[in-house]
Amino acid sequence: MVFPELLVILAEWVLYRLLANSCYRAARKLRGYGFQLKNLLSLSKSQPLNNNSHHHHQLQNQQNQQLQDSLNPLFPSITKYQEPPDKNRACSVSSDHHHHHTLVCDIDGVLLRQHSSKHFHTFFPYFMLVAFEGGSIIRAILLLLSCSFLWALPQETKLKIISFITFSGLRVKDMDNVSRSVLPKFFLENLNLQVYDIWDRSSYSKVVFTSLPQVIVEMFLREHLNADDVVGTKLQEIEVMGRKFFTGLASGSGFVVKHKSAKDYFLDNNNKKPALGIGSSSSSQDHIFISLCKEAYLWNEEESMNKNNTLPRERYPKPLIFHDGRLAFLPTPFATLAMFIWLPIGFFLSVFRISVGVLLPYHVANFLASLSGVRITFKSHNLYNGPPEKGKSGVLYVCNHRTLLDPVFLTTSLGKPLTAVTYSLSKFSELIAPLKTVSLKRDRKKDGEAMQRLLSKGDLVVCPEGTTCREPYLLRFSPLFAELTEDIVPVAVDARVSMFYGTTASGLKCLDPIFFLMNPRPVYCLEILKKLPKEMTCAGGKSSFEVANFIQGELARVLGFECTNLTRKDKYLVLAGNDGIVR
Repeated sequence: MVFPELLVILAEWVLYRLLANSCYRAARKLRGYGFQLKNLLSLSKSQPLNNNSHHHHQLQNQQNQQLQDSLNPLFPSITKYQEPPDKNRACSVSSDHHHHHTLVCDIDGVLLRQHSSKHFHTFFPYFMLVAFEGGSIIRAILLLLSCSFLWALPQETKLKIISFITFSGLRVKDMDNVSRSVLPKFFLENLNLQVYDIWDRSSYSKVVFTSLPQVIVEMFLREHLNADDVVGTKLQEIEVMGRKFFTGLASGSGFVVKHKSAKDYFLDNNNKKPALGIGSSSSSQDHIFISLCKEAYLWNEEESMNKNNTLPRERYPKPLIFHDGRLAFLPTPFATLAMFIWLPIGFFLSVFRISVGVLLPYHVANFLASLSGVRITFKSHNLYNGPPEKGKSGVLYVCNHRTLLDPVFLTTSLGKPLTAVTYSLSKFSELIAPLKTVSLKRDRKKDGEAMQRLLSKGDLVVCPEGTTCREPYLLRFSPLFAELTEDIVPVAVDARVSMFYGTTASGLKCLDPIFFLMNPRPVYCLEILKKLPKEMTCAGGKSSFEVANFIQGELARVLGFECTNLTRKDKYLVLAGNDGIVR
């Protein structure tokens, strides 16, 4: 029975997708060309033959606009939206969530730009993020394999299948972590600028209707975009031995149909229509959905192809400072396939790079690392070589913290052994480190004494942020280092990756160096600044807090980063719900 059904589905796809859609598009284009020809004839009669170039451009613009109008006859383009002159009538949401001054839209294909082929599912990359980051590599492979037959299925069936593969047996706690610490970064980077402009300026209450599982999008929409309500598909949960798991199936009435849910939400309760609706021109369901609104507009993907529709970082509704997860790219089907093909190659390449750094001399290690694809940019204003003179302490290198490999790349670039102090380091990372590492005890007095002893024996490198930060921000610097010596040299560090992040808050920290070195071409940039003037140290009368803040500001200036007052504890409470101590 399965094979005949597949043949029927395939035949339906051929007839509908290839014939019906093609005829429909051809009719729309023909209508547009007819409308364009009609206007050409009328304009040619009303204008003299010796039109100048200005008139020609004006005519061309009118033709293009009329063609766009003819292609979407029911609803105007979103580019024609104008804010209501009386903003007082667009009041905020009250206890009555069914207020008629409401903006409604979907997140899939409207608030977010589309990056995946409709033959799979436009939201596929975000399901893959949940499967890979919240589930396992096996779940991610199964989801990728589903692409082999998704193209032959209707949209609703696609959504049911990828939802089942992604969520079946997934812990609710793991999904909460992904929605809080992983997905917001990718959602912000892929916000639709044209739609977000209207969303951000509008003082209407905002309700999002989507067929997607509500757990994927709700936290982002409420906490980052300040949505007043989210209506999405709710998934079944079961409890086993005190732990909650998803079944992968929809609960209640099944997957949300947007126009039916909107009708239940608004019309059947108080017979009030939402004031504004925004839909996607490529979605027939969106046409029905926004027809319920008093005012409706369509976002046309083709219309925006030649425009930069990416939301600038400075316009993010909230600064993106902390995020987690291993994947550094948006996992579309083809990008995910490339990642899995690279995975075994990257693992052996990572082992090779680690072995080279541990076993070979610095200059040889740097040469072989560059041959393997590691790019190191090193710039220094002054170098200090050799052990400290008798009675004097060594040089204290103060770095901002990008990955666990910061001290490693610094010592290989300088070509001399350094000692690194860390607040928490896994046993595995300590084992493979090509330099001496010393763990601090989080006791100010004991840690100060330990660092003083190490400085008396040689140069020391410290990262006073206490934890890594991926984004262009610097966390608050702990001032303890400033009390140890006046020979302080700031070091600006930056690291760039294309496939995997070499840091994690909730995963296995022992794998951080391996994931970073699995990238095809990881980049490390180091710039050693001038030694701190004596008058800017504690020996010159400055307090340790003033010294720490001064160095933080200098590093931020060189790197183009922004200073914050956030700490290690803030990061781990946001991303992992713990204090960040490796036990």
